[in-house]
Amino acid sequence: MATFMDVNLVRYLCSCGKRYPACRLYLCRHCLKLRCSDCVQHEVDSPYCPNCLENMPASEAKLKKNRCSNCFDCPICGHTLMTRATSQMMANPDDPGKSTPKKMYYMACSFCRWTTRDVGLPDRVVANGGWPDEDNADAKRINTLLESYRAVAQREKAEKERKKYVKRRSHAGFQDKYGLTSVAMKWKIQPAVANLSIKEKENEKVPSPPQMVEPVTDFDPLPPEIFTEPVQLEKVTHLTHRLAAPEFQPAETVDLRPIHKHLLVRRSLRCRECEHNLSKPDFNPLSIKFKIQLIALNHIPELRIMSPATFTPNKETVVTFTLSNPSVYNTVVKLLPIEGETDTDYMTAKIELPKADLVLAHHDDTAVYDDSSKISPEFKDDPRVIVFRRANKLGFVAKVTPICKSGDVKVSFQMKHEFRNTAAAIQSEDKEPKLEWLQQQVFVRLGRIGQ
Repeated sequence: MATFMDVNLVRYLCSCGKRYPACRLYLCRHCLKLRCSDCVQHEVDSPYCPNCLENMPASEAKLKKNRCSNCFDCPICGHTLMTRATSQMMANPDDPGKSTPKKMYYMACSFCRWTTRDVGLPDRVVANGGWPDEDNADAKRINTLLESYRAVAQREKAEKERKKYVKRRSHAGFQDKYGLTSVAMKWKIQPAVANLSIKEKENEKVPSPPQMVEPVTDFDPLPPEIFTEPVQLEKVTHLTHRLAAPEFQPAETVDLRPIHKHLLVRRSLRCRECEHNLSKPDFNPLSIKFKIQLIALNHIPELRIMSPATFTPNKETVVTFTLSNPSVYNTVVKLLPIEGETDTDYMTAKIELPKADLVLAHHDDTAVYDDSSKISPEFKDDPRVIVFRRANKLGFVAKVTPICKSGDVKVSFQMKHEFRNTAAAIQSEDKEPKLEWLQQQVFVRLGRIGQ
């Protein structure tokens, strides 16, 4: 149970040198190495809205500035705004003397109770969309700068590509000897004509520099109300409110407007070494299934701390660990010490591991419904090492001796286990998966000395 409270108590060493818990690592079945989110290649599958779950292509999401056009966030607290319906009495165009009720819609936040009526936005006739966007006064200037910088970037890219071509040396003697003079002259004329055409095109597409803006030297004086009237903090926006709308940066709460919700992406993870997929979600945002999900928790034995212990410097303490087998085959696990490790950042205690091999039973989904506690006779466990065995899990004890006087008690060791490579079996068309031995370095933080 100690591991459930903090998953970072037991961490495995990734192939890139970082340490993560098993639930945040991936196991590549082709190169048989652990991968974390920092050493894999992230690929965007499709952007989608987390509220309405509408997916769209990346080009369309780029035009919409990665925002959803129908869903909005509260400008005060950031929660999703809900559409509320109300009825208003409207004048009947056929009979001016009478009024008829009409359904109108406005948006409200269910958390902070902010509504669009608080800032004077009129109600809308339709429920979905139709809310006007505030125009930015500097939009024309921003578009002009973007076009100018885009033209400069294209020009620099063309210059870099032209510099890649190196002028070859002349080999007139070889050309005359083998009768290649006429062929060589054609190859000399073509690059010259191409260079002239490129220069003409570049001269035509020279980007015009953007219009310079005069710097501001004088500022308007502050209004006298700032010094005479008390400040009403409830009417002044916070820094987070202004950064949420960087185009406008409203200074008062009456200027706040609903914010279009940011889009999220469904991404797939690919191994950088062998370029095979480690995680591939379903394309539909409504689905939570994965086409490929090679999370390490489903392939390597999981080590946990069964119960916390109290440690004393230079005194031996018995700690109980548990091992779980996620495979459908019986797995043999060997716990090996790390020799010559003197770095106190990784090891602040000595651990005496079981010398015998630990055999884990295969994973069975129906075992959780079996109330019988009978142990299979095929496992001959040593009661001095194995505390209990239940389904695909077993508990074993290890002796830990802290070598420091204070601080965290940390141990490190190697875990060598069997792995049935199903990917290799598919490629070789074998009926039985190939047996591989994998070795992982485990880092365990057992607690603090004296606690």
